[in-house]
Amino acid sequence: MQIAENLKKIKNSLPQTTTLIAVSKFKPTSDILAAYQAGQTVFGENRVQELVEKYKQLPKDIEWHMIGHLQTNKVKYIAPFVHLIHGVDSLKLLKEINKQAKKAGRVQPCLLQVHIAQEDTKFGFDKTELIELLESDAYKSFENIKVCGLMGMATLTENKEQIHHEFASLKQLFDTLKQDYFSQQVDFKIISMGMSGDYEIAISEGSTMVRIGSSIFGARG
Repeated sequence: MQIAENLKKIKNSLPQTTTLIAVSKFKPTSDILAAYQAGQTVFGENRVQELVEKYKQLPKDIEWHMIGHLQTNKVKYIAPFVHLIHGVDSLKLLKEINKQAKKAGRVQPCLLQVHIAQEDTKFGFDKTELIELLESDAYKSFENIKVCGLMGMATLTENKEQIHHEFASLKQLFDTLKQDYFSQQVDFKIISMGMSGDYEIAISEGSTMVRIGSSIFGARG
């Protein structure tokens, strides 16, 4: 019952405006079912192969999010069913998602990943690259993609002030883009930021979606 208890505790700590994604990577389907039976229907995976296998095995009303770095050659495997792709970090990837979504007869919701951390290991656009993308003819030609917001990961640090600053910068960028590029699009409303270690800071800075794994399922075993 630990998973159900953990879920309840976390959900009670979240504002109603914040969506909880239970990060189920490396976790067995039995753990996911335990969370599902406790009322959680939104799950995040960061590996395509694992996501596809779990999709096949688990209830079909689960909303699957691809939260990891996505390679273009893997898009076709998740295009028919994935609810939201979080880590879109290049025009090349957007082109492939558009192509595969068209084949699947869908419009694919996506988040654009922004590099806010002071770590080179994290992926994502910077502000200049994002604006170049949104103003490009290629982006404007996509008919099977819907950009619903931004995603970012803070630096892995004990410095809470730095984490606050990084999340605040993402919120500020979101507000700018909403005003300048997405003012007519009601679906542009997601700021996906915050994980088990920093989600409370993320929420205080305006996060609408948090990705929590170990606080629900326990540390990787």
